[in-house]
Order: sequence, then structure tokens, then C-alpha cells
Amino acid sequence: MRARLEQLSRRLAELDGLLAAPETASDMDTFRKLSRERAEIEPVASGFQQYEATEADLDTAQEMLGDPDMKALAEEELRAGKARLEELEGELRILLLPRDPDDSRSLFLEIRAGTGGDESALFAGDLLRMYTRFAERCRWQVEIMSASESELGGYKEVIARIAGDGAYGRLKFESGGHRVQRVPATETQGRIHTSACTVAIMPEADEVGEVDINPADLRIDTFRASGAGGQHINKTDSAVRIIHLPTGIVVECQDDRSQHRNRDKAMKVLAARIKDKEQRERQAKEAAHRKSLVGSGDRSERIRTYNYPQGRITDHRINLTLYKLQNVLDGDLDDLISALAAEHQAELLAALGE
Repeated sequence: MRARLEQLSRRLAELDGLLAAPETASDMDTFRKLSRERAEIEPVASGFQQYEATEADLDTAQEMLGDPDMKALAEEELRAGKARLEELEGELRILLLPRDPDDSRSLFLEIRAGTGGDESALFAGDLLRMYTRFAERCRWQVEIMSASESELGGYKEVIARIAGDGAYGRLKFESGGHRVQRVPATETQGRIHTSACTVAIMPEADEVGEVDINPADLRIDTFRASGAGGQHINKTDSAVRIIHLPTGIVVECQDDRSQHRNRDKAMKVLAARIKDKEQRERQAKEAAHRKSLVGSGDRSERIRTYNYPQGRITDHRINLTLYKLQNVLDGDLDDLISALAAEHQAELLAALGE
């Protein structure tokens, strides 16, 4: 462990030199990659510095034991120093856990209405609002890439880009089936209905070119955008549909008046979906080796229930129940996200122990 920490400390100094070089500043791709690596290493190197400083303090306290006047103080410092060293060692073990290289990225959020018809579409709108509010708290930017609205409000499907440092790392465990239990506005007899939506959290590729997409594998159709937008939007073929033939992934984008911008947006979403598909296949293989409770990559899995009559929200993967449904729907996701991250951390530590 110590050799690894010393190696990372040397790498941090090396990265500082590289980032200060003029040739790095002129190449944004290289600058972005090195900055991301530095952001990952810096907390580990900083923790190791504290560890070494505590070791030095312990050596000093050990020397003071020989002085009768200082013995009581030295013993107290030794006790405190050993406890601090143990604490720092635990923190460093966590910092050295294998990191998801996508954690620092922005993301694409995809919400699809499932069973429950109009009520499911309304719930999709509630989920979008929840994630948008959370993003606002984190000072991230939210941009709607594509939306298919339902007649009563809400969405049959909506895709949003959430841009911010560490956005994917914070929200990646939100992928899966979200279930709601409530009395719909259209229900005349006050009966509770159960509806569901599927949420997908996909890391954004730095560039579309980062994902290997062969132009020959794409079928690109243009068509007239539907829905509101005035005369212009209905008279031009500005909407774009891209089909990735090897995987069957279909992406549509019609929210912009420019066909060119819709195509660019659709390509970004397609790259994220292909990257996400590869990632889920990898996670499924890993899950076969260890039964992961969190982030198995299985979208069909029901991960959370939102129970309106009881004001209750339950995450089924970690058996966590909170009676603060309205707060969560208003974007207060910190308790859920922290609990899921802690469980994932515990799994990784257990895997290392094995």
C-alpha cells in the first residue's frame, strides 16, 4: 500500500509539471485528461502527506518519552497519534479503491414511462423535476436533448444532458426501475394505483469519436418535427432519427429548429448509449462473479418505490426507507446517494478482502 501511495505522490508532481507546460495548454483533449487524472490523485496524495506528518509526530513523541518532565505529554501524544494513524489508514484504503474512470463526467439522463399509461408519464415528469432540482443544488447545467410529451402532461420519454464535474459519479446508481404508488388525478374513487418508469444514467463521451461508431453502421432519417413550434418547425425536415444497425439503438432528436444541431445532439446521445451498453455488459459479467447489490446495470430491476399516501421512499437494493418523500421529490437526494455510495464502497472493500 505504501509503495502505491509513494508512486501516486510522484505522479502528482509529474502531472503538475505536465499541466504547466505550454504544449499541454494548447491541446484541450490532453489538458482535460491530465486535469481529470490530477483531480483523482490529489486527495490520495494529500491524505498520504497527512499520514507521513502523523508518523513524524509519533517519532518525536517517542523521543520525548525519555524526558521525565515530558513523559505524560508524550504518552498522550502517542495515544492520539496512533488513533489518528489508524483513522488515516482507513481513509487511504478507501481512496485507493478502484475508481470508475467515468465518475467525473457529465451524463445523459433518460426517463421512459412504463406500465401505468398517463399516470406513468406524469411520474416521468416528476422524476425529471426531481433530478433537475438536484442538479440545480449541485450547480450543474440541465439541457433537454429530446422529449416526447404525453397529452395530460409529463413525458412518454425524455432525455436530458446534465453537465457538471462529478455528475455521473453522483447519479450513476439511479439507473433502474422506479415505481410510484399514489391516487392518480384521474381516479374518481380514490384508489391507489401503481405505475413505473425506467431511468437510465449514461456517462457522456468526451467526444463522439471516443466511441467507435462506423458511419456505414448508421441509418440517418430526417422528418418533420411534430408538436408545437409554429409554422417553421412543421414545414422543414429538421427532426433527425439515427439507427445504429449493429445494436438496434434508435435515437431521435427534434427539439431544435436546425437539422444540423439535432443531428449533433442525436450523435452525442447515440455515443452515450453505445458506451452505456458496453458498460452494462461489462457490469453484468462482473456481477456474475460477485452478487452486487448496487449498480448491477440491470435496467429491468425495480430499485425504488415512491409511496405517496405514506410519504415514504424505499430503495430496495439497500433496504433503506426514508419518510421524507416530498423533500426527495424536491431534489434532496443526498441521503439516498450517500447510502448507495457507502454500500458500493463496502462491496469493493469486501472484494479486496477476498
